[in-house]
Amino acid sequence: MPGKHLSVVVTRRLPEVVETRLKELFDVQLREEDTPMTTEELADAMGRADVLVSTITDQIDAKLLARAGDKLKLIANYGAGVDNIDVATARQRGIHVSNTPGVMTEDTADMVMALILAVTRRMAEGMRLAQSGDWSGWSPTAMLGGRLRGRRLGILGMGRIGQAGARRAAAFGILVHYHTRIRLRPEVEEELEATYWESLDQMVARVDILSINCPHTPSTFHLLNARRLKLMKPDAVIVNTSRGEVIDENALTRMLRSGEIAGAGLDVFERGHEINPRLKELPNAILLPHMGSATIEGRIEMGEKVIVNIKTFADGHRPPDLVVPSML
Repeated sequence: MPGKHLSVVVTRRLPEVVETRLKELFDVQLREEDTPMTTEELADAMGRADVLVSTITDQIDAKLLARAGDKLKLIANYGAGVDNIDVATARQRGIHVSNTPGVMTEDTADMVMALILAVTRRMAEGMRLAQSGDWSGWSPTAMLGGRLRGRRLGILGMGRIGQAGARRAAAFGILVHYHTRIRLRPEVEEELEATYWESLDQMVARVDILSINCPHTPSTFHLLNARRLKLMKPDAVIVNTSRGEVIDENALTRMLRSGEIAGAGLDVFERGHEINPRLKELPNAILLPHMGSATIEGRIEMGEKVIVNIKTFADGHRPPDLVVPSML
């Protein structure tokens, strides 16, 4: 299946350098508007393409896959997470799924630290005060945040991003704790100076900062539910750069409002871009529009991985970033 004869449909606008390279290599249809495709547009694309380049905004479920044409053999996801795709059903229909792992590690870990700093030191509140015109000058007791050195960070999900975040936190003198599905090897734990907790409940109750770095799967949906959030110390903060569905957003909003949790830094939300209106009103919540991986360098590298996956597939080989259900 030579590359130039491979029909590729891209569902969103990508960096210009990536789109140019796709046009050079494949028979590609690019997206003119930078808006998500509708369900009908996705179904049409999947009915005529050999390869679909999807993004996190494309919900490709079993019903949509049932409408895919016989030509569709690869969904090359532009992103590491594939919870937007029913991978098991895709494989049953003979459609491979690939992703772009590893590219966003450093960028997202930077955002983890940025949110930890911003929430703990109340940067957003300070910025609003400085810009409001109501600031009357320095005061010994005004805008008091917390010192990072010596605080305990609990990382939920110690994959690539979790480990990169741990290294950054250690540079600030933060004590690293973690809970993950598979415990790290002893030498990695030693390098990160990280303490493993078998019980998530016990870790949540003892840390000062909780960072969510696990994927969204059926087993992690609302892993931070109301009961578990109530275990957090009242002066603790939580940051999430992973998936919004991991936290019960309504419960978190209530606890932030009542002062049961000191603050939150959120880059992702339970219902995508539809943020709880009450959460948006809170001064102790820093909300970002899913910017964790939003760097020029990262987006181009993601595109390069997509191209390698498609090209390898076109040459008759297994894409290097093939996703299989057992990985999820």
